[in-house]
Amino acid sequence: MSMNRIMGIDYGLRHIGIAMTDGLQIIVSPFGIIESRSINENVLRILEIAKNNNVFVIVFGFPLNMNGSEGEMAETIHKVVKTIKYFSTIKIVTVDERLTTMQAERMLIDEGDVSRKKRKGLKDKIAAALILQTYMDMRIQAM
Repeated sequence: MSMNRIMGIDYGLRHIGIAMTDGLQIIVSPFGIIESRSINENVLRILEIAKNNNVFVIVFGFPLNMNGSEGEMAETIHKVVKTIKYFSTIKIVTVDERLTTMQAERMLIDEGDVSRKKRKGLKDKIAAALILQTYMDMRIQAM
C-alpha cells in the first residue's frame, strides 16, 4: 500500500480540523474534526489518522500575527511538529494560515447559509482544507 495522500491540519486549542487529498493529490476535501486534548494525545491521534489514510505529508497551518510575528499559537504548533517528528518520520510542512479560519467562516455564511451551530463544526475542517489547498497551489506554482 503506497503512501500517497496529503493531510492538512488546522490546529486549535479546542478542535483540530483535518482535510485530506485524494490518492492522486488532485482533490482536497474536508475530512473531520478531533477534539483537542494534550499535545501528545493529539499527535498520536493525528498520526493514527495519517497511517490509516496512507498520508505521507502533513501540512499544518502556521498562525502568524498580521505583522508577520509569531504568536502564542505558533509556539504550540512548533511543539506539535517537534512531537510528531519524535514519533514519526512523516514529512511535515507549515503554511501561513493567517486568514483561513475567517475565510472559512465567511464561505459558510456567504455561500452556505449555514446556521451558527453547524458553522462551528464545519469551520475547522474547512479551514484545514483551505490550508491544504494553499500548500497544493504552492506546489503547482513551484513546478
